[in-house]
Amino acid sequence: MEKVKVAIWGFGAMGSGMAKMLLNKKGVEIVGVCDISEKRVGKDIYEFLGVERGDRKPVIINSNIEEVVNEKSCDIVLTATDSFTKGAFPKIKYCLEQKVNVISTAEEMSYPQAQNPELAAELDKIAKENGVTVLGTGINPGLIMDLLVVCLTGCMIDVEHIEAKRVNSLSPFGHTVMEEQGVGLTVEEFNKRVKDGTMAGHVGFAESVQMIADAIGWKIDKFEQQMKPIVTKVDRKSPHGFAAAGDVAGVNMTGQGYVNGEAKIDMVHPQQIEPEMEGTYTGDYINIKGTPEVNMAIKPEVEGGLGTIAMCVNMIPHVINASPGLKTMLDLPVPRAIMGDMRDFIER
Repeated sequence: MEKVKVAIWGFGAMGSGMAKMLLNKKGVEIVGVCDISEKRVGKDIYEFLGVERGDRKPVIINSNIEEVVNEKSCDIVLTATDSFTKGAFPKIKYCLEQKVNVISTAEEMSYPQAQNPELAAELDKIAKENGVTVLGTGINPGLIMDLLVVCLTGCMIDVEHIEAKRVNSLSPFGHTVMEEQGVGLTVEEFNKRVKDGTMAGHVGFAESVQMIADAIGWKIDKFEQQMKPIVTKVDRKSPHGFAAAGDVAGVNMTGQGYVNGEAKIDMVHPQQIEPEMEGTYTGDYINIKGTPEVNMAIKPEVEGGLGTIAMCVNMIPHVINASPGLKTMLDLPVPRAIMGDMRDFIER
């Protein structure tokens, strides 16, 4: 059997991280990479990543997706270019029309029917017409604050209330994330951006809440979310961010899913640079009230960047095996590390 052929669209931190992981896996090969950065275009991925090419063919980073992905040129495309379904839609649509499967890192694509039902239906239609599959996944949303919650309810007779909490550090991330999370802003500027809708914060609460609710049969009648600044008392510096004492070191995101007027799903997600400097330690926590009560803690947090990279790569065989259409993590086999030859996980 031929190796599984993978193309990557977007070669920033996530895309290049996926490439490094794939280059250490058996039974899979990278056949193309698309990126628009002038610092990357025209370079061999092996040179760019600082990895020995050996007897593998060169893979030159190309800015033209039509030269990288065309009909059946590969088995699957990993897209790492957007956070929102509207931005990801045309790219995913193009790949599906080339009869190629897609895994997207776009947070809203983890459950696009939550906020973009029309686009979700259109992607499902296009995928089915072309006999391929599309999945959005990552560490969060995709696993920690939604799929893992759903799995833990499987041992319960009844569920009364769910709280998913992720306390994480922004320190490993780059300048874009610092901007999205308000690191270094004054409190006044942060609140202004929240008010005018230009503060990104965490993307994915609506998707996680709807995924959980649909999985266990709750009907969400209202969803709300809030963003508050995490104000530091001391100067904090990370590799790509700085917050002076009195300014914003990160954002505390909270969200609620209401069922019959009652908040049944609570999302809590404070994220900041250098949290340990003021006694905050990272971790992932799920607390489910019901029978029996379930409480889970992972300390420290599951590292977000590496987790997202791994989720996308490890889901490759499950997406290839799936029936055509738009899928979510609820539809496919549970994620697991692929330690053997990836071809052994492909159904032929």
